[in-house]
Amino acid sequence: MQKSDFNYQLPNELIARYPLDNRVDSRLLVVDEDAFSDQAFSDLPGLLKQGDLLVFNNTRVIAARLFGHKTTGGKLEILLERVLDDRHALAHMRCSKSPKAGARILLDGGYECYVEGRAGDLFELRFVDCIDTVLEAVGHMPLPPYIDREDESLDLERYQTVFSEQPGAVAAPTAGLHFDEALLSQIKSSGVDFAYVTLHVGSGTFQPVREENLDNHIMHKEWLTVNADVVAKIKATKAAGGRIVAVGTTAMRSLESAAKSGELAEYEGDTDLFIRPGYHFNVVDAMVTNFHLPESTLLMLVSAFTGYNRMKSVYQHAIEQKYRFFSYGDAMFLTNMKDKSE
Repeated sequence: MQKSDFNYQLPNELIARYPLDNRVDSRLLVVDEDAFSDQAFSDLPGLLKQGDLLVFNNTRVIAARLFGHKTTGGKLEILLERVLDDRHALAHMRCSKSPKAGARILLDGGYECYVEGRAGDLFELRFVDCIDTVLEAVGHMPLPPYIDREDESLDLERYQTVFSEQPGAVAAPTAGLHFDEALLSQIKSSGVDFAYVTLHVGSGTFQPVREENLDNHIMHKEWLTVNADVVAKIKATKAAGGRIVAVGTTAMRSLESAAKSGELAEYEGDTDLFIRPGYHFNVVDAMVTNFHLPESTLLMLVSAFTGYNRMKSVYQHAIEQKYRFFSYGDAMFLTNMKDKSE
């Protein structure tokens, strides 16, 4: 398949630039074998069964966007991609002319960092102060480019899941944004169990696929961990006939990366798993996910899960019914179809 096979035309007004007042007020497009059903996200408990296991990504978004200037006066913007330790990070940088190794950067609030070198497209930075201190003082929430506005105080809470625990992401695992504490309690009380993986979402999740031939696409890397407790829960759930329901593409990629050999095992490290039509899923039976960008690897992933032709129809239906798209938008509930047409 080609990149252009995953293009679609989205009216600009369907891009959700702000969250709804309440997380669970989002709509939920339920996709099954025969039809689509327009429901509310608060209806999700009725779609789950006693004995199912919901798998969440508990990464926490850091205030990874920084502003400053070079000693020569030129303004710049930094987006941390990965924090390596309390003083060192890899980052993207936007400025008129790229600084060289040894350059001193003056950040808002009087903070400083130095360019130590390059790692491909990323800059290796050393901060004078603890990175956590800098981000807490002058960092901005790294909203996706398509939201097309400056971050606001509401984003500190709403561009974050209520179950986030492990800091390190520069983009939210957006399927999880629809859950509030009350809904989680309702689901838990119905006999559905929870498990948590960690995948620190990188900015590469928003990067377009540039190669028309998908075989030539180089997937961005993200760090994840799937621990032994999660593996044990999944195996027990499957043995008892329950379903594994991934909340979001990042939870999906975590589990499938940990089962890349065909057998699920605990895993910690980077993944560059590229899931597209033709992929055989080893772990996940159903998933909750948002609507994704045209020609994105995430759209390719959900097309692999539910079927390419079916997913094209799903997106056409969502546009006709004026669903809200992308990070702050509405959601879908998908199952792994057995008769997918690719």
